[in-house]
Amino acid sequence: MTSGAASSAEAIKQAKAALRQEVLARRDAADTASRSRHSQTITQKLCASPAYRAADVIAAYASFGSELDTSAFLARILADGKQLLLPRINREQRALELRHVIDLGADLVSGVWGIREPAEHCPILSPTKVGFMLVPGVAFTAGGARLGYGGGFYDRLLASFDRRIARVAAAFQLQMVDQLPEGPRDERVNMVVTENQAVSAITT
Repeated sequence: MTSGAASSAEAIKQAKAALRQEVLARRDAADTASRSRHSQTITQKLCASPAYRAADVIAAYASFGSELDTSAFLARILADGKQLLLPRINREQRALELRHVIDLGADLVSGVWGIREPAEHCPILSPTKVGFMLVPGVAFTAGGARLGYGGGFYDRLLASFDRRIARVAAAFQLQMVDQLPEGPRDERVNMVVTENQAVSAITT
């Protein structure tokens, strides 16, 4: 990497860190009742979307902290008879494994950073089986750009996915920004859902 490229990469990293801190502070400051109400609205929109209805295998995530509460969405996936895959961190490979979950009570354990993840007994399934993927993040743009938590786990996972798979971001409106810094390995989503926006396809 040349000195110019290294300098540019460092500038992007610093800009991401600043925006991440800003948006997380904004999200953390939102009152619990509003987050709960908006989570319900967003969940209804997700489940009503054609992309969700058409998919037999759904990859999602167990929320934590002030994130959109995904618990109702996960339960709905199972109630609809779809296969649910949730990520488990492989620390040695610094990668996410998608594992099949059939019981939200018995199959989830506290993982890295206290985030609930599938237990070791849950089988790993190939990303090629996924038809719809709910992608977490800190901030998003209307064009599908995504700012994650800084580990790069989801960028690496998304890079392995077929581009035709629905990559859906569900977030509070306060997480939407006009633009955000992007690096060459950053992966975009192609749908964004907030409490104020209907599910809409994004051109990437």
